[in-house]
Amino acid sequence: MADIHTLASRIDAEFSGAEEKVKNLRADQVAGQQERQKRLEQLGRVFDELRDIWKPRLELLVKKFGDRVQTKPRVVPSTREVTFDFQSRVARVRLKFSACTDRDIQKVILSYDLEIIPVLMRFNPHSEVEFPLDAVDKDAVAKWNDDRIVEFVRTYFAMGENAIYLRDEMVEDPIAHVSFPRFAAAATLEWRGEKFYFVGEETRQEFAKQQGIMNTDQEERAERKEPGEHPGQNPAARAAERSAQALTKIDEELRNVDETIHKADSDRNRVYPNAAELSE
Repeated sequence: MADIHTLASRIDAEFSGAEEKVKNLRADQVAGQQERQKRLEQLGRVFDELRDIWKPRLELLVKKFGDRVQTKPRVVPSTREVTFDFQSRVARVRLKFSACTDRDIQKVILSYDLEIIPVLMRFNPHSEVEFPLDAVDKDAVAKWNDDRIVEFVRTYFAMGENAIYLRDEMVEDPIAHVSFPRFAAAATLEWRGEKFYFVGEETRQEFAKQQGIMNTDQEERAERKEPGEHPGQNPAARAAERSAQALTKIDEELRNVDETIHKADSDRNRVYPNAAELSE
């Protein structure tokens, strides 16, 4: 029969084996973390190299849209990201370009994300391309960026041709009688509290001529005038003047009535001198 010492030795062997496994696991984790850190540093260098590709392209996009776009860059060790918020009359437009990696830092992943709210037409909301961390094709990266930028520009302008997006933005030239988006108007004119839109300066001038508008000041302040009103008189002053005139006319009519009654009393007393006594 095995004694207790044999059992103790076997148990000790199991403990020793478990401790060895823990040591090996820790060593593997340290080595893995060191390797991961090296790959993360390599990823940073790759991002720096790719920046020379995407930066001038994205700056060109911003330059073309001018004040209609705001940018929000975001930089962390494993990600490069820039978001563009575009000002549009018909929708909220947000475009994001990003570069990131996978969990093991073995790849470079480029992403394109487009958000349009409300969604009233078909468009490509997402696209991505992957490259091995050790073999990033810079020419392919440049082409992918160019294609995505052109795709976005095409989509952005397609909204301006989409009848559903423009249903609340359509106006009509009162002279040419053609409909077009409000933002495409070549000229505008405010007249009697309403804003008119024109396809060109020629139709605006023709409208002004037909309405008897002689100059820009009249275009901006033109108001309907009643007979006898003075040019440039504001509505409040005109209303007060009309009220005063009406009251004066009423006073005149009351005086006429009083005179008529007084004359009738005088005539009655002259014809019937005892009329007052007869009525008592």
